[in-house]
Amino acid sequence: MASRKTILYLFDVDGTLTKPRQVITEELKKFLLEKVQRKVSVGLVSGSDYAKITEQMGGDDVAEKFDYVFCENGVMHFREGKLISSESILSLLGEQLTQRIINFSLGYMSKIELPAKRGNFVEFRSSMINICPVGRSCSQDVRDAFVKYDTEHKIRQKFVDALKKEFADKGVVFALGGQISVDVFPEGWDKRYCLNHIEDQKFEEIHFFGDKTTPGGNDYEIYNDSRTVGHAVTSPDDTKEQVKKCLNIE
Repeated sequence: MASRKTILYLFDVDGTLTKPRQVITEELKKFLLEKVQRKVSVGLVSGSDYAKITEQMGGDDVAEKFDYVFCENGVMHFREGKLISSESILSLLGEQLTQRIINFSLGYMSKIELPAKRGNFVEFRSSMINICPVGRSCSQDVRDAFVKYDTEHKIRQKFVDALKKEFADKGVVFALGGQISVDVFPEGWDKRYCLNHIEDQKFEEIHFFGDKTTPGGNDYEIYNDSRTVGHAVTSPDDTKEQVKKCLNIE
């Protein structure tokens, strides 16, 4: 087998290594850092910022043990815990278009009736605008209720369709983000963006594991990229089992 320096295993976080917005289990964390990382380089790629990723990985000291952490789809790029580079969505979209998107989104969400609404409906990140009809400050119970309601009524998909119509030909992508939100980012700033940072590493194989790999999901583009070997997973347990088979780990 090739050395760990020539193969990279790249993992989405929510739904792949953790339950949505939850902390990774000690068992899976130990498996990745003690068994998988002995055989291949290991990286994380998420639409979330560094604070959220480190929280889900159990702290800064754990996140620093991964070879790569790509926050906000790779717009923030860490290697072994050190920030290497970062970009800003404003540099591409500009203030005027950014405000138009935010204003349209707030107006649209004000007309949606849900089982419950909480706070933090728009979260501005370096790489994207994260828009959440139910509010990101919702409790787990409210989140679960929204997920069930959204599955039935396609609230987010209708929202995405409206955004695409309103901002056609503006160079902006609108995609379902995680369980409860919509991600807004410049074309090309999906999770494939992180691959730009590792071209110099000359990996012979890059394997990507993600749970949102169907059209409209935020793993779709990198999962289908010719530079990666895509693995569609359904849960952290499924991720572990697929990795075990790939690497012949007992």
